[in-house]
Amino acid sequence: MNTLSTWRLPVGAPSLPEVHSSMHVPPQAAVWRKMLAFAGPGFLVSVGYMDPGNWATDLAAGSRYNYSLLFVIMLSNLMAILLQSLCVKLGVVTGRDLAQACRDHYSKPVSFVLWVLCEIAIAACDLAEPPSR
Repeated sequence: MNTLSTWRLPVGAPSLPEVHSSMHVPPQAAVWRKMLAFAGPGFLVSVGYMDPGNWATDLAAGSRYNYSLLFVIMLSNLMAILLQSLCVKLGVVTGRDLAQACRDHYSKPVSFVLWVLCEIAIAACDLAEPPSR
């Protein structure tokens, strides 16, 4: 078995143990049936990630500037798709999510700074959306 020597810590418990492997898929099921079992959760995640509220806000701002900002929206979404695919590859190959990989690979001060920057980015995304009615 190939071990990754670059990680300081061994692969531990999953990030969300209460939901890890909670979706039962019969092993004798057909391939298409197994794919359909994951299509629902995948669809929910993709809709949550590509939030329609963000699209509405972006398009409204773009219409104010004669749609010259639509390239920025397209570029940011392509970058988001790239980053998501890289995170999926990281999870499949190493068994870690991005937060676990950063914690295991970087020192504690660097991990703390990354955590603070992520919290700031989350707050900035929440502030950009108009309040729901």
